[in-house]
Amino acid sequence: MNQRYQQLLNGELDQLLVGCESLPEQLLLYPGSFNPLHIGHTGLLRAAEQLSGRSGLLELSIQNVDKPALDLDEVERRLEHIFEPVVLTRAPTFFEKAQLFPGAWFAMGYDTAIRLIDPKYHPDVPAMLRAFQALETRFVVAGRLHGGMFQSLEHIPIPDAFKELFIPIPESIFRADISSTELRGK
Repeated sequence: MNQRYQQLLNGELDQLLVGCESLPEQLLLYPGSFNPLHIGHTGLLRAAEQLSGRSGLLELSIQNVDKPALDLDEVERRLEHIFEPVVLTRAPTFFEKAQLFPGAWFAMGYDTAIRLIDPKYHPDVPAMLRAFQALETRFVVAGRLHGGMFQSLEHIPIPDAFKELFIPIPESIFRADISSTELRGK
């Protein structure tokens, strides 16, 4: 498997499946750094699967728009603690992920949904959202503690023309006030 990881790191592969043989036809991806993977991640994935009726995989990109790229040792370290099927990619943005997996839906928390529509990551947000529509991409969004308050999809200013792209996970189905950053700090 080391050779396959190295091929991904070198850009010879776009994706690498770990823990499964093939991608489900009705794909739901939960992108993250999973450092470490915790019950908040797995709970959000299960809730998004329940709401979407799709089969979920974690997606770990070795490149990230906000963090340094992961090297082989770091990828292997993270995978040692993940007991879910994972697809490794080199796609740092949701736009690149959607292009790599047309028709896939994505699970995410409130804070990630805020970044998704932030012009810092894609300067023409309406054009990007139109591209998501064309790719039949959807986003299943869980609420999260943010700034000391529980925030959910209804708190995000999504233009009316694009609201159908976003599916809320009700707090009654899933809420986990846990973060990888806090866990690493302990």
